[in-house]
Amino acid sequence: QLQASGGGLVQPGGSLTLSCVASGFFFSNYYMTWFRQAPGKGQEWLSTIYIEGTVPLYANSVKGRFAISRDNAKNTLYLQMNDLKSEDTAVYYCARGRRPPYSLRGQGTLVTVSS
Repeated sequence: QLQASGGGLVQPGGSLTLSCVASGFFFSNYYMTWFRQAPGKGQEWLSTIYIEGTVPLYANSVKGRFAISRDNAKNTLYLQMNDLKSEDTAVYYCARGRRPPYSLRGQGTLVTVSS
């Protein structure tokens, strides 16, 4: 199971950190991914991380603004989001795996960027 949290309303230029707590599987063994879905749009892959110490991958749309990380001791995945823009408004999902179809995904957390 994956439980995402941390979404909310933030002003443009602001920051937010999302968390995703994993349970029921050996978290540290898996690629973990964040993706999002904006209203009326398809899924957009954002970032993937493998084991601690490896270089994460980022979509161009968030590179330099978002940072993915994981704490295997806490079975938790994070997404630090900085310099948020209105186009970042979406439901954010964490998922187990490197690419869709993901073997497991969380319920999503809504991020709204608005003044």
